[in-house]
Amino acid sequence: MAYYLGMMEFILAVMALFLTWQAWRWYRRMRLLKNIEEEPFPEPWRVWLKQTPHYPLLPEAMREQVEKRLRYFMESKSFEGVKTELTDEMRVVISFYACLTVLGKPEECYDILRSVLVYPNVVVAPRKEQNGWIVREEEALLEGESAGDTVVIAWHEARRDAYHTWPHNVIIHEFAHVLDFEDGSADGVPPLMLRNYREWIDVVSRRYEELRKRAEANRDWGDYRLIGDYAATNEAEFFAVTSELFFQRAETLKKHFPDLYHEYREFYGLDTAQLFGDLDRRLGHRH
Repeated sequence: MAYYLGMMEFILAVMALFLTWQAWRWYRRMRLLKNIEEEPFPEPWRVWLKQTPHYPLLPEAMREQVEKRLRYFMESKSFEGVKTELTDEMRVVISFYACLTVLGKPEECYDILRSVLVYPNVVVAPRKEQNGWIVREEEALLEGESAGDTVVIAWHEARRDAYHTWPHNVIIHEFAHVLDFEDGSADGVPPLMLRNYREWIDVVSRRYEELRKRAEANRDWGDYRLIGDYAATNEAEFFAVTSELFFQRAETLKKHFPDLYHEYREFYGLDTAQLFGDLDRRLGHRH
């Protein structure tokens, strides 16, 4: 009897600690949001945001919303420069694209994320590839990497992508990985409402398998040339690459892969074809 009473007391104590921690998180968040509401958005930050192709195309209400989220993100996540001096431009631009990707989601996102590490250039990292019993080790050049609670960004490449209209955006790519990992698994299936899960698997997994077969055969690419062979690496990379296209080449993605576009519009809560279209055609090529 004493054992069960002790266990009950222990469980109640753990629950009390958890509720206290949750209450502190809620209080800290409310206090931070109140401060953000009361302070004007720094005008120098808008100078950088206006240089991005996405910010000027947002309706005014969505600009205000992304500005608030950006400031909250910057205050609630740890930024660190590695072998480089961390600047406000780095923090603002990275935070903008992190928040843009979840602008259509009313709930709090990136809960698992703690740190953003900013390197000056591409990062050299060891890579292992296994094919049956054969394991190959090599070094890879990375523009970014995500490990769930940490995102690594190579600033030279990220800055280039952020201010141009081409299909690639490494910041969107890496934060798509973070969203994918929020359910504990980097498998190309981000947290979804139960009713959307089956449709996501039917559409996205089927498109991935079709791309993978074309990549293996190295022929008959057809419309899949838009997505490219890197997305055939695995399901997680497929989701990240096609998420880039959803924000950078929305009209083309919708035209050639309307089923994919529909799933991503439902997940991200944004009609990017209407908001941004194809950036290169909407704004002209920026090189």
